[in-house]
Amino acid sequence: MTILLLGGRGKTTRRLASILSTCAPEVPFLVASRTSSPSSPYKHVKFDWFDESTWAQPFNAVSTSVSASASAVRTEFQYSSSPITGVYIVGPPILDMVPLMKRFIDFARGRGVRRFVLLSSSVLERGGFAMGQVHDYLAGLEENGVKEAEAEAEGGIEWAALRPSWFMENFSEGQHLLSIKEESKIYSATGEGRVPFVSAEDIARVAFRALTDARPHNTEHLILGPELLSYDDLADILSSVLGRTIAHVKLSEAELAARMESTLGIPQDYAQMLAVLETNIKNGEEDRMNDDVEKVTGKGPRRFRDFSEASSGCWVKDS
Repeated sequence: MTILLLGGRGKTTRRLASILSTCAPEVPFLVASRTSSPSSPYKHVKFDWFDESTWAQPFNAVSTSVSASASAVRTEFQYSSSPITGVYIVGPPILDMVPLMKRFIDFARGRGVRRFVLLSSSVLERGGFAMGQVHDYLAGLEENGVKEAEAEAEGGIEWAALRPSWFMENFSEGQHLLSIKEESKIYSATGEGRVPFVSAEDIARVAFRALTDARPHNTEHLILGPELLSYDDLADILSSVLGRTIAHVKLSEAELAARMESTLGIPQDYAQMLAVLETNIKNGEEDRMNDDVEKVTGKGPRRFRDFSEASSGCWVKDS
């Protein structure tokens, strides 16, 4: 089997590729994205959600039907003779993602993919908005497949939906990096709300198990960190680690959306959605805990202080 990893330059996919390379070197995989990273040691193939002509490229990459005239030439797409049977799905960065993602899932099924692992979100229940509908589509394919002759002939599908809480890496690689580094500030509309922040490494470890375990998970995993922290708590931890005061600047929902749009270049509709999610944190939506990471991987999730100490160099002010 070969595993296809979408979102090749994203936080979780980069870490998942590293885990696969280290922990399952016998399993071939392809990293797919619109552009490759020159420093990446992994085999890359082009994939663009918005250009459906690229969807076949990963599957052509593992094709064994190489013409005689080209058989002596190793192209960037001739990596493995093992067919793609599993896909890690990281969706496109748009709100109206569902039709596109359903088409790709059907396309991949037609190319022989059996196992799908979806990166969703803790705030998106099955059947809900955006990824929640994709989650429901995958679960429905598996549930209905046992009753359908076609699905039985094809062996049905296997799936898992990963629903992580907010990423720790948003502070080291994402929207909060520059404000911490340059202003010693974190801006949010979360108020005193608490979040079980989780590291991308822990998400990737759960994804690894969902993709490689012999027995399909066929369920969702609510992936939460080991402690509930407010943004005030995060600011205190970062202040302690960095040896300077990091302040949490509390904004309204509208102020945060405007800041994301003007400072970070986030499209208006997406910025408004993110701001609403932060208001939901303020109202207690993320105030919950579980031990799913340890149950799935055998190891507990990383604490924010440990993450901060390991990442401290990224927040050092330029001299």
